[in-house]
Amino acid sequence: MTTFDKREEGFEKRFALDEESRFKAVARRNKKLGLWAAQLLGLSGEAAEAYAKEVVVADLQEAGDEDVFRKLRGDFDAKSVDVSDHQIRRNMDEFLAQASAEVKAG
Repeated sequence: MTTFDKREEGFEKRFALDEESRFKAVARRNKKLGLWAAQLLGLSGEAAEAYAKEVVVADLQEAGDEDVFRKLRGDFDAKSVDVSDHQIRRNMDEFLAQASAEVKAG
């Protein structure tokens, strides 16, 4: 194996590890987001946990964050919860930063 091949293999492993960490952070972010939204929707206990799981699953519909945003926006609108689009997106960003730090910390 040449030095170039070893270097390429190292980059591939690093990319795979970074993607796995990102996936874990986004899933953790979505759970935090779901629990936050559940509280605003008046859910608690097992109902809040179930709702948080729904938010995690909603992220699997398409690439990016729009599927999660649409789920939350739709649920807030259906229950007449007054939360702005800006607040939803800000919490998405804040929870992702927290979740990323938690995943990095192990």
